[in-house]
Amino acid sequence: MPDIISAIAQIISAISFAWFGMYALLSESMVAEFNRYRLARFRVLTGVLQVAGSLGIIAGHFHRPILLLSAGGLTAMMFLGVITRVRIKDPLSAALPAFALGVLNLFIFVAAL
Repeated sequence: MPDIISAIAQIISAISFAWFGMYALLSESMVAEFNRYRLARFRVLTGVLQVAGSLGIIAGHFHRPILLLSAGGLTAMMFLGVITRVRIKDPLSAALPAFALGVLNLFIFVAAL
């Protein structure tokens, strides 16, 4: 049963980060958001790392070290996202998606140990 739950978590994470990464790379609204965060210079890097993390979660299904690296990196990125939202004084509800994805990837990381 835990393997099924971990596999479902990996699927959710991979799809979510592929979507958000492409959105960060291609969406004009994300250009404005990263300007608002005062992190415009990191938008492309963030998108690329999210897409790479998504691919790493998929590859990690077959090679555990890649899963650990990807899930750990995405966890760290999402907790930095929460800190960014707090820093710019967004409502806590705006940080909820990053928090949830951070917890999801922390679960994947711990389950893979």
